[in-house]
Amino acid sequence: MTFAAPRLQILEQSSLPKFNAGLRDLFATLDDLLGCGGDPRLMLDPIARVNDYGCGVMPSPQTLSFSSSTASTISERAYERAGLAREELMRSAIAVGLEEALETRIEEMREELKSHLGLGATEVDVAFSPSGTDSQLHALFVTRALLGEAITTILVGSDQTGSGTAYTARGRHFNRFTASGTVVRKDTSIAGLEADCITLPLADATGLKPRADADLAVIEAIEAAVARGARVLLQIMDASKLGWHAPSEACLDEISRRWPGQVQVVVDACQMRLSRRRLETYLDRGYMVLITGSKFFGGPAFSGALLFPATLVRSFEHAEGIAGGLVDYASRSDWPKRLTRWRSRFESRPNIGQWLRWEAALSEMTTYYGLPAAFRTLALRELGRTIASLIALSPSLRPVPCGVNGSDAEDEEFAQATIFPFTVHRDGDVLSATNCRLLHRALMRDCGELFSDSPADRAIAAQPCLVGQPVRIERQGAAPTAVLRLCVGARLVAEAWSSDEGAAHQNLLHAADRVAGIIAKIELLLAGGGWPEFTELTHGN
Repeated sequence: MTFAAPRLQILEQSSLPKFNAGLRDLFATLDDLLGCGGDPRLMLDPIARVNDYGCGVMPSPQTLSFSSSTASTISERAYERAGLAREELMRSAIAVGLEEALETRIEEMREELKSHLGLGATEVDVAFSPSGTDSQLHALFVTRALLGEAITTILVGSDQTGSGTAYTARGRHFNRFTASGTVVRKDTSIAGLEADCITLPLADATGLKPRADADLAVIEAIEAAVARGARVLLQIMDASKLGWHAPSEACLDEISRRWPGQVQVVVDACQMRLSRRRLETYLDRGYMVLITGSKFFGGPAFSGALLFPATLVRSFEHAEGIAGGLVDYASRSDWPKRLTRWRSRFESRPNIGQWLRWEAALSEMTTYYGLPAAFRTLALRELGRTIASLIALSPSLRPVPCGVNGSDAEDEEFAQATIFPFTVHRDGDVLSATNCRLLHRALMRDCGELFSDSPADRAIAAQPCLVGQPVRIERQGAAPTAVLRLCVGARLVAEAWSSDEGAAHQNLLHAADRVAGIIAKIELLLAGGGWPEFTELTHGN
């Protein structure tokens, strides 16, 4: 079993040993198992015991968590399911061995995931991965198998996607070691996955509004790539870190008409803020879709998957050769069993952490989709209205346009916004990108010691709060700033549910109180705390 957080000095000396997980490894603590099988983003601070997103591996019900656009702490419900899943795997492994027991369970999870997403009757395959970033590499390989080696990735939303995408879009290592424990050099080529890349930001010159020419920019970028003799992997956005979408459906129709067989579309839906109907539409059109269980649904980071139409299988399973470097980013059990030839090219390397994080995410999906559809829509709408209203009432926060889909019929409950970005202002000026990072870290921490003279202020400042990580905003003629985000996720909807209408209403009011508590802490930190104190308080976290 390869853990997610080996000591850095070990990484610098040599590659980590690779070995298969055995039954004995399941006797590690559940916390250790949930934190293994990933890259450095899962590493925990040795003192605070949280990762860079402010999340540990244990439930933290006392935290005010509205951070589902980035990462969430594991819920008590999901933590319990992970523990039970481990016990069930142990029993199965005693009879048939760990590898076969885990393979069987992961195949069942594929079907469970498809069922939750309304794809049970659809010819779709699922490739699991440690993160959405890893899944981008899977999509790049499939595209090379389909269209040839001369690939240009056109990255729509390059300013509002994960930081690793700048590397994976070009077939390059995005961190210091992989989830398999292989030490690599960041920003160097992955054998067999090299690609060119054109980046297309979503924001206009202000950095705070969607660009008006997004469709035209996509068309021109494809024209330029095809003119050079390249084939195109077009990675579109649904939805970005700010909830924005691009390009339009009309643009996608034009692309299909003008460049048949020359452009493969992959949808970045890692936020999972799209309807099941829209997801099915994408797959029906022959698109691949990147998803996670750790954003909207609130499973623990990281859990990724690539959904791809079964019609694509023939193209890549029988592709000559293999993208050699991909074996460091995937194991045999990540791919469906029916891809016998393709799976044989990968090591059998059970990733216990990845499996358990997906078990937790599926628990959240089960709960969310078990609620009445009408209540899901109502709760998302009311929670969204509450957050938008409280941001507007704050003297220090300014809302930034949030993305919504347009068709109620197609988008179901996601026809409304679920990510609410805002800038932060202090003494009449917008906070710099650096100070936004300090504020974000201070929100995660107990800052009560800065307000010891006032018990009321101390209580507010001591409350740990999770909001979406700062998104850096580049501005022409001005220093960079950043936006923070308050987000509605599946867990908030589940916590608000009650068959008693009055009780459900009270639960939604309670959620409003929690949002108000976060904004109160922001206001308090801005008004009373000194930035030198914040710097010292958050140093190293």
